[in-house]
Amino acid sequence: MAHTIAVVGGTGPQGLGLALRFARAGHTVIIGSRSPARAEEAAAAVRDRLGNAKEAEMVVVADTNRDACERADVVMLAIPYDGHDEFVETLPLAGRLVISCVNPLGFDKVGAFGIPVDAGQGSAAETTQRIHPDANVVGAFHHLSAVSLSQDGLICDEDVLVVGDDQDAKQIVMELAADVTGRIGVDAGKLRMARQLEPLTAVLISINRRYKVQSGIRIAAMA
Repeated sequence: MAHTIAVVGGTGPQGLGLALRFARAGHTVIIGSRSPARAEEAAAAVRDRLGNAKEAEMVVVADTNRDACERADVVMLAIPYDGHDEFVETLPLAGRLVISCVNPLGFDKVGAFGIPVDAGQGSAAETTQRIHPDANVVGAFHHLSAVSLSQDGLICDEDVLVVGDDQDAKQIVMELAADVTGRIGVDAGKLRMARQLEPLTAVLISINRRYKVQSGIRIAAMA
C-alpha cells in the first residue's frame, strides 16, 4: 500500500536518506522544514536522485513542517533530540501514524552515549505519544546509517526493530521497513521498549568508530 509520508527533519542526512528510499518504493514523500527554501532544496536533491524529473516532481514535494504533517497519513520524525518536546508540541499529529526515529544522544571526548529521558523512565517516542495521545506513535529506523541510506545501489540488508502499542500501526511500519532495507521489520515489543532501543545507537556509533565501518543490526533466530 502506498502512503503519503511527511519526513519532518527531511533536510538532515537521515531524513534525506529515508525520503529517497520511500520515494523509490512508490510512496509520496513530503519533505518538511521550518524553512520552505531549505525544504525545496532538499526535495530537489532527492528528485535529482530519482531520475525521471517529471515523475519525481509529483512524488517528492516540499512544505513547512506543519503543512507537511497535515497532508500526510504517516509522519516520520527524523529530528535532533535537542528541543524535541517543544518542537513536537507544534506539530498536528492527531489521528496520524507517527514514526519516531529520534535518538537522545550526547557526545563527549570518550564518544557517544544515551541521554536518559524522564529520569530513565521514558524515551523520545513515549514523550511524543504523551504529547499527542490521539496519534499512533511507533519507534523505528533508529539504527540505519545515513551514509548507507544515501548510497545508490547499496542494499541496507539489516533488521529494523519496531516498537509500539498499536499492533496495526506497527504492522504498517514493519512493511515500510521492507521498502527501505528489503527485510520486513522486527516486532520488538511495546512502545516502552524505545527506552532501550534509542540509546542502543550509541553502541553502534562506538563500533563504527573502533572498526572504521558502518555497522547495523541483524536478528538471528537460534534453533
